[in-house]
Amino acid sequence: MIDQTRTDPKPRTAPSSAAPTRAPQPVTRRTAPAPLPVPPAAPDWPTRWHLLIPARLRNQLETLGLWQNPVPLIPSDHLTQVTAVLTRYGWGRSLDFSPTGRMCIRGAQTLLERTGHVTPAARARAVDYMQQSLQEHGYHQPFFAWNDHHDRQFQHVSNLLTHAAHAARTNGE
Repeated sequence: MIDQTRTDPKPRTAPSSAAPTRAPQPVTRRTAPAPLPVPPAAPDWPTRWHLLIPARLRNQLETLGLWQNPVPLIPSDHLTQVTAVLTRYGWGRSLDFSPTGRMCIRGAQTLLERTGHVTPAARARAVDYMQQSLQEHGYHQPFFAWNDHHDRQFQHVSNLLTHAAHAARTNGE
């Protein structure tokens, strides 16, 4: 048996030559990388009040603090939000708004402009980027005519909007 009551008067330590020598290192703080921007989500369908009150009156109510308008987006974010709207509500051809609630690209843009998510100037810049992307791929027609073509699929529309949004973001818009 081992005697556990015995204690050594002198603690055992390693010789000083065996201990590693380290110079104190300055503490550096790492900054977290900038978070990726959150893509804009598709807004809820506007309420009846939102549809009935004219935009000019909504803007006046906002200055009085009685109404909260959304922050208008830049063209690149607007194009990303158009994709989100078409994904949420459904994409369609030939009609801006179908009876079932589906929309074409122009219908989604109209919804976002009427609800205050984009200004007419930013929407026009977004259309310019879409037209530029179509011309780069060999299509020389308005985007809404391209959208209505019978061979068009949602994947083509999504690719166009993504390419145009990337071009706008590259240009700082």
